[in-house]
Amino acid sequence: MDFSLNDEQKMMIETVRRFIAEELQPLEDEVEEKGFLDNAKSQAIHTKGKALGLYGMNMPAELGGGGLSNLDRILCEEQFGHTTDILIRRAFGNVYEPLLHCQGDQVERWLKPAVEGTRTCAITITEPGAGSDAAGIKTHAKKTDQGWVLNGAKHFISDGEWSDFFLVSAKTGDKEISMFMVDKGLAGFTVGKDQKMMGLRGTPHLELFFDNVQLDDACLLGEAGQGFKLAMGALNVVRLAQVGARAVGKATHVCELMVNWASERKQFNTRIGDFQMVQQMIADSVIEINAARWMVYHAAWMLDQGMDAREQIAMVKVQASETLGRVVDRAVQVFGGMGFCKELPIERYYRDARIYRIYDGTSEIHRGVIAKSAMKKGAVLFDVNR
Repeated sequence: MDFSLNDEQKMMIETVRRFIAEELQPLEDEVEEKGFLDNAKSQAIHTKGKALGLYGMNMPAELGGGGLSNLDRILCEEQFGHTTDILIRRAFGNVYEPLLHCQGDQVERWLKPAVEGTRTCAITITEPGAGSDAAGIKTHAKKTDQGWVLNGAKHFISDGEWSDFFLVSAKTGDKEISMFMVDKGLAGFTVGKDQKMMGLRGTPHLELFFDNVQLDDACLLGEAGQGFKLAMGALNVVRLAQVGARAVGKATHVCELMVNWASERKQFNTRIGDFQMVQQMIADSVIEINAARWMVYHAAWMLDQGMDAREQIAMVKVQASETLGRVVDRAVQVFGGMGFCKELPIERYYRDARIYRIYDGTSEIHRGVIAKSAMKKGAVLFDVNR
């Protein structure tokens, strides 16, 4: 086994880390205070991110994307965890893998512009009655001679204000789900309120309503009935990259702040880092971060080998998100009153961390998936020699 990074990977990580430190982190306080990033600054870092060559990093190079392997993408995504969600979205984009199923005119209409960053996209699965149960959606599309008619509603749609088209999952039969590319501005398509969150300041989470929205045949992505498979494929990658890897990166960032504070802060004429109970919190954080990181890397490696990593990604989703929660909670404790104060970013990280255990499948749902797989497959799921 070779756990070393090659020179290209090290250079890539350093480039992303420097960009985040110089271009994105200085904007964090403004986003937190205002609750949004103004359009001029959004456009500026959007342009700079594309110039860096890592916009749409998960897309093939021949389409203009970064062309990174899963592991290389994960290395970048871990660095993304060192800054705020909305800044990552603007600088590096969200180009969802289902778009690779575009064919014919769809490529020029939706895929290439998304990879180039001239069009932006959001994926819409969650509904008021369907969260972790992605198959429980009520939004539906009916086939007509002209194409399709879409009706229903979505909510908690991240970054819906910035996006100009959406990947919409909809029922096209009693047990059939399809995916559609729906442009903002179509008749009957209404953007609802921004559902304010306790964390993730600056990232809007919108309601979307579809009232007899007329779609042409080209709006169907892939084949009819393929939507659930496309959605689950997209969510698997999101869970690994945007949840697992970013959670590790954010926990790493918070742990470094905690260690520095414990090294400098004194009580009773002694550094608090010399108190055994503080040392335990630091040690546990370091151990858990490293454990979660290697789980993330291993799952990414499996994907690059063409292996099925669904159970491993479910494990990552639980381990990384809960590690982040514990690390940030300890950081608040180590920082004491200042950890609860808005003067420092720790309380912000604490609020932001809480959602990681919920979105893209709750910890409880993923534990159920893991347990059922273990009961079915046995030791192969946890014994590398099987």
